[in-house]
Amino acid sequence: MSVKITYYLDVLSSWCYWAEPAWTELKLRYAKAPVEFAWKIALIDESGMSKSRLQADWFYRRSGTIVRSPFMLHSGWLTHSKEYLPPNCVAEAAKDFGVTDDRVRLAIMEAGMREGQHVGEWDISVAVAAKAAGINATALLVKAQSPEIEKRVRATTAEFHTLQMTQRPAFLVENNIGDRSAISGLAKAAPLAAVIDAMLEDAAAYASYAAHHGGPPAS
Repeated sequence: MSVKITYYLDVLSSWCYWAEPAWTELKLRYAKAPVEFAWKIALIDESGMSKSRLQADWFYRRSGTIVRSPFMLHSGWLTHSKEYLPPNCVAEAAKDFGVTDDRVRLAIMEAGMREGQHVGEWDISVAVAAKAAGINATALLVKAQSPEIEKRVRATTAEFHTLQMTQRPAFLVENNIGDRSAISGLAKAAPLAAVIDAMLEDAAAYASYAAHHGGPPAS
């Protein structure tokens, strides 16, 4: 039996920032369970971007109070781009250097939304990522700016849209018996854990039945 949860995110989404503690909590909770964790980029386009720092600050005040944060996010990273390829491509490119965990994207998130650094610029995102993961900055920049990485990022963004979810963070939870749940916009661990537990329980039931009775008749 097994469960896989895929987290769709944009590195500069404030709600993804607020969801990161839940993601960490889930990984710790299911560290010894047959649960696979993966994350993929789902770029936010111009329609989902704040149009000014004033507007971004309004959203940050709203989300910050909803999650009861003791600090407010910093809108200084905002540069009015239609989309933010650099931080997302850098996070994706780091996977090709063996950094498949959360270090790079978390470092870029902190630099941008806590410190206000212009992580929408290639050199700044690369510098932050290289320091966080111990990757050669020059090699990382070349990889991040390659057509291969942009193609991957756009492919996972298209994959996100096929799920007909509009909010990030978004989570797709699947198990080995075909159960599937798509959850969009929630940033807390409890509802995700409830789905994972239900899917593990169902998968275990199928495994138990197979152990006692074998597979279904051929005809």
